[in-house]
Amino acid sequence: MKRPWYADGLQFECVRCGACCTGEPGYVWVTEGELFPLAAAKGMTAEEFRERYLRQVGSSFTVRERANGDCAMLKGNGCSVYDARPAQCRTFPFWPEFLDSRASWDEAARGCPGMNHGRLCSLEEIERILRCSAPT
Repeated sequence: MKRPWYADGLQFECVRCGACCTGEPGYVWVTEGELFPLAAAKGMTAEEFRERYLRQVGSSFTVRERANGDCAMLKGNGCSVYDARPAQCRTFPFWPEFLDSRASWDEAARGCPGMNHGRLCSLEEIERILRCSAPT
């Protein structure tokens, strides 16, 4: 089996700049299990949080965005629910589309000051994050 290009690990440390929470519209999926910690982080009931911060897409829920594409939970330059953020946010930037090639990683790093800086994340850690973020 071929070793991935990032077999020696990758540097990343979140600087909480909020850059990954802005820009192009998209989906940040929230599971039922993530709903309660998110609501608690905002001092709300799950239903209040769902009404204010989520929108339904099919049978799933995604975080609402502001008109400019920013995440509704972005406050200033940072996440207002950082410690309770959804798995999709917690696993950034170790997403398959960024780990596809060194070029993909470096392209993403142009918009994220934490990529290619900070602590070295081992191959084992990256693979564990990938398993956690894989669709079920």
